[in-house]
Amino acid sequence: MSEPRIDRVVPAFAADASDEQLLAWYDEGAAHSDGRPWVRMNFVSSIDGAVTRDGRSGGLGTPADRRVFDLLRLLADVVLVGAGTVRKEGYGAMRLPDDAVRWRLAHGLAAQPVFAIVSAELALFPDTAIFENAPVRPLVFTTADAPDDQFQALSAVSDVVVAGDDLVEPSSVLEELQRRGLRRVHCEGGPTLAGLMLADGVIDEFCLTVTPTLEGGDAGRITGEVPSQPQSMRLAQALHSEGTLLLRYVRDRRDETSA
Repeated sequence: MSEPRIDRVVPAFAADASDEQLLAWYDEGAAHSDGRPWVRMNFVSSIDGAVTRDGRSGGLGTPADRRVFDLLRLLADVVLVGAGTVRKEGYGAMRLPDDAVRWRLAHGLAAQPVFAIVSAELALFPDTAIFENAPVRPLVFTTADAPDDQFQALSAVSDVVVAGDDLVEPSSVLEELQRRGLRRVHCEGGPTLAGLMLADGVIDEFCLTVTPTLEGGDAGRITGEVPSQPQSMRLAQALHSEGTLLLRYVRDRRDETSA
């Protein structure tokens, strides 16, 4: 099956982008000059704001969304996901195909990104494919209140890191990722984790696919219900493919630097 055509409309029109063009566009600015991790969030939504269909975000995906989804993983040092999303979306081991591995190695990246899961209660099973078939030892971020038996069981198949007392603190997660040299952080959800990251002020980039459907129903919103202050973003890129919009926003720091 041929790849869906994707055109860029912002900042300048470019027709029928190749994978190399898309990777170059999404790679722009993905680093802090002081070495801090760059946090990219990636979500899909319907026109009317639904983030799931039948309880899963995957149902909203279009061919263009899936193409970009796979490419964004190529650029990541670490793929960060909340445990609820891992369960609902049916995640397996984080393993990129051979052609992706060759591309990463040719561009100075590790062969595979690290899979990092956020789970305050460690509601994960160590004997699942996520851990047993992982090409790189996964990371699990949890809290000091997590059950000790689960902590010990998961420590046998992953690096379990305490990153908060009763809630996982994104700033603590990023400190650990920085310590490990994992600077390109690609977060695939879910809403609770996105809300915590917004409240902690650590989101640098937000990639949003708007799929051309009206869903209705009671699906939740992208950033959950965690209290937070509004954060200004600026549109850095807009792509189009058969009615699907793929938007990339980056943090607008003009107000912060002028304060």
